Amino acid sequence: MDGDTATDSSAAEFAVLFDMDGVLLRGRGTDPAVHARALDDVLEARGMELAEEHRAALSMYEYTDAFVEACTDVGVDPGVFYTAREERSAARTVEHAAGRDLFDDVDALGRLPERAAVGLVSNNYHRTVEFVVDTFGLTAFDIARGRELGPVGFSRRKPEPYYLEEALGDLGATDGIYVGDRETDIVAAHRAGLDSVFVRREHNTDVELGVEPTVEVNGLAEVVDVVCE
Repeated sequence: MDGDTATDSSAAEFAVLFDMDGVLLRGRGTDPAVHARALDDVLEARGMELAEEHRAALSMYEYTDAFVEACTDVGVDPGVFYTAREERSAARTVEHAAGRDLFDDVDALGRLPERAAVGLVSNNYHRTVEFVVDTFGLTAFDIARGRELGPVGFSRRKPEPYYLEEALGDLGATDGIYVGDRETDIVAAHRAGLDSVFVRREHNTDVELGVEPTVEVNGLAEVVDVVCE
């Protein structure tokens, strides 16, 4: 990364954006069992029963053709049903997040320079992101953004740059970096016109990337060093 870019930018221009799961919060994301239990919540509320073949499709996280086809088979509107399932998933994901821990190096964010606007942008549900920020006292962030519920929110998640671009706009930033632990984070960063920082953690130590990040680091302290160069 060009150190001059960070040095010459002001707080209104330069943003340091972070992914949440696997970067700040231990664990790569929500256990698939959460979505299966959320489906049970919806079925109970609607008084529905499903064949096992439909249950598998309707409990998946993704909004796919298979999900739509299963909804058609059981006579429900795919978008409405997916959103209802996600509402229950979001509630249960908060419970799941309560049992997770931050990485030990999150305190390094306190060393970020005041000139940088700091944001959290995650594919996880917005409700879960808000819960994590409040529960763990992540006061370093000027903005925290998770995805909307439903098919539209699903379509806007990374590697699409939608939420990164939204965060940049809200922060009034025209330049910056995005810190993530997946290839989709790198792709989203570059699509949003940002430099990318790939963090190696225990869960992705041996991952081979198909795209090249701007910088690769082994923890958040090194991220701060990059920003302060």
